[in-house]
Formats: sequence, structure tokens, C-alpha cells
Amino acid sequence: MLYAFGSNGSGQLGLGHCDDVSVPSKVFLAAPETTAKPSKIAAGGNHTLLLLSTGDMYACGLNTDGRYGTVANQHQHTIFQKIEIQYSPTQIISKFRLCAATWESSTFVDEDGRVFTSGTGHKGQLGQGPSVSSCGTPTLIHGFPPLGTQIVDLVASMGHTVAVLSDGSVYGWGTGRKGQLGQPSRDCWIPRKVESIPFHAMRAACGKDFTYIVGDAGEGQHLIFGSDKWQVVSAAPREVHGWRDISASWSNIYVLLDSGILLAWGRNDHGQIPSEGLASVTKLAAGSEHVLVFNGAIGTCLAYGWGEHGNCGDLKGNQDAPVSGSPVLVEPEVLQMGAGCATSWIIT
Repeated sequence: MLYAFGSNGSGQLGLGHCDDVSVPSKVFLAAPETTAKPSKIAAGGNHTLLLLSTGDMYACGLNTDGRYGTVANQHQHTIFQKIEIQYSPTQIISKFRLCAATWESSTFVDEDGRVFTSGTGHKGQLGQGPSVSSCGTPTLIHGFPPLGTQIVDLVASMGHTVAVLSDGSVYGWGTGRKGQLGQPSRDCWIPRKVESIPFHAMRAACGKDFTYIVGDAGEGQHLIFGSDKWQVVSAAPREVHGWRDISASWSNIYVLLDSGILLAWGRNDHGQIPSEGLASVTKLAAGSEHVLVFNGAIGTCLAYGWGEHGNCGDLKGNQDAPVSGSPVLVEPEVLQMGAGCATSWIIT
């Protein structure tokens, strides 16, 4: 079961309407009944991408610029629609491996490893070159990834996208003036390799003005590129041995350890950082200014941070979740969670 709650002014929750909701509500797919589970949720400013375990891709929300293609020739969908790419007159791509979303664009990686982008990107978010700021349909990024490599992780934030490759290298495109794509600090209109990473990269997470990269969990190596606002860089621990998962909000970094302990640092003016030493965490997802965790010991999903649009549950008129966390769903098991721009998803 897929539940969604939070900001929904463009139908980006996939609930069949455009009203914000503060109670986890069942999501609808415009497809025959399927038992496939979502494997990834990627949220832009007002649109959402949903990748199933079968490789099928769905999207909903605002689509005026074709940020998820020409689906039924409509500019907005309140129910998730299946995504297919007309690659050639005789070939339609319908299976995907990865996806990511900036504020107004989407990136898709198909089952053969090809990379497509669509939507709007005035600072290189499409990765199609300096003359391309809009793509009304998913368009191939030629020559990427480099021959002999595959993308193993794909993430994005408001203005930049980062890909971790099978050889341990990292590439990024989009907004880069804060150094979030490495040096030189400038916007990147095509995928550019992030230099000076002294280890084999395994995963990445993107904040608004930074990029977080981790290596092998046993080694504990990690690195942050970009702005140190809210001490995102300077407050980081020296190492993160035994990491299980990572995530980033616009201004925070979260690291879930194998022990179930959650490490977090960065902005905390809305209670975005859970109580120190929070344990028994098994799942994690960070949105714009909030974070969801699943506490396996008590079988409860908790939300922390800014929740004005209902993305932290029903806060009884408050804008911020309580410091102890807002219980949003009680379930014996949660398979996965997702979070975006004041949006939240839970998969059971």
C-alpha cells in the first residue's frame, strides 16, 4: 500500500484531487491492479515520479512544460500516469532503473542505462548543453554515462542532479555556483565529473546548495561539496562507519547506521533534527525541511521538522512537529518511505 500526505496544490500526491492532506491517504495509479511495489519516489517542486519494482514508471502533478513527457497531452494529473518514452519511430521505452527530480525537471535512466531529461532548467538542470533550457519530452543525454560504466545511484535537489557511477566516480549537472558540483564553482550544462573524491563513491544525497557522498560503509569515508550554511559541512562527523542509508533535506544531512541510530546535522530552527541518539530506526526519508523515520521498536512512522502543509501529519494548527516527533502512521512494518517539497509518502 502506498500512502501520501502533505502539499498537493498541483495534484502531486496522486490522490485524485488538489487539496493538501495531513492524514496518510491511499495513492491511485492509472493502471490495472498491480502487486508491484514502489522502489523509488522522486519529488520535484510540484510533480512526483514513482518507479515500481517491475521497472514501470509513473508520474503526476504539474506538467505544463513536459517535465514528465506528453502524457495524454494534459498539463496536470492528479492520478499517477504511466510514463513511456518514444525513443525512435519504432522503439518505445517503458522500463526504467532510476529516476530523479529537480524543481522543474526530471531525469530517467532506462533499463539499458541511457539517460533522458525533460522539463525546464535555466541553469543546466537538463544536462543537454548551454543552449537547452527546456525539453517538452524526455530527451537523451548523448555520451553519458561514459562507455563501460553504469549509473548506480541518481539523486537531485532543487537545482542540481548527481549520478554515482559503477566505477566509483561521481558526475553532476545543474546549479553549481555554491560548489555543490565541485570545482570550478559554476553551473554545469552537461554532466561534469566531480573531482577530488579520495575514495570509491557508493551513494550520494543532494541538499539545496550541497552534495553529500559516502564510500564503503566499512571504511566510513564521506565528503560534502558546497555551502557550509547551517554548518552542513563543518558540523559533520569525521567518519560514518556502518552507514545503512543516507538522505538530505534542503539544509540537513541524515545518516542511518546499521545499529539503528540516526545521525543528523544542519538546520534545526523547525526541529528538523530528531533527538540525539534516536535509535531503532529502520527507514529514513528527508524532504525539503522535514524528515520521516520509521521506529521499528514501536512500529511507528515519525515526522520531524516543518509541516505547515500536512507533510508531518496533523499538527493541530502548529507549523512544526513536536521535538519528540509527530506519529503519522502506526504499522508493524514499513517497506520504504519518500519525502519531497512538503510532501511525504509511506509504503507498507
